Amino acid sequence: MREQYVEAVLAVADLIPPARVLSYGDIAALLDVGGPRQVGAVMSAHGGAVCWWRVVRSNGVAPACHGGTAMHHYRREGTPLRGGQGDGSPGGRLDMALARWWPGEGDFARIDALADRLRDADGRPDRTPAPRQPGETGAPKMSVPRDGLKA
Repeated sequence: MREQYVEAVLAVADLIPPARVLSYGDIAALLDVGGPRQVGAVMSAHGGAVCWWRVVRSNGVAPACHGGTAMHHYRREGTPLRGGQGDGSPGGRLDMALARWWPGEGDFARIDALADRLRDADGRPDRTPAPRQPGETGAPKMSVPRDGLKA
C-alpha cells in the first residue's frame, strides 16, 4: 500500500473527535481515493497508531477485533449507541445518525490538503471540494448504510 495513502487515511482518522465516528467509506469519499476496503486495509495494518474504534462499518456494527474493546471505548467516550446494551453483547451497534462526525471548516481544509497531495502524486485532475454540511451539493457523498439505518 502506498505510504502517502496510509498517512492520509491515518491523518483523517486522527481528526475524528471522541464520541464521533466515520465509516471506512466516509474516509474514502473525503479523500476522493480508494474505497471502504482500501481504508479498511490501512486501518487493519496501521490503525493501532490512531483511535481505530472511531473508523467503522457504515451499518454501525462495532468492530470485533482487539478482543471487543471497541464497546469499552464507545461507552467511555459517550458515543451514541443503538440496540444491545453497549456492553459488547450481540446487537450492540453505533447510532450512525448521531455518531457520524461532520468535520468543521478547519478540519475540511486539512482533509482537502491531504486529498490534494494524493491527487497530485497520482497526476489526477482537481476535484469538487468535500461536503461542508449534510445536504450540501457538489461534494463527495458520505457512505450510506445498506441495512436501512438512516444517516
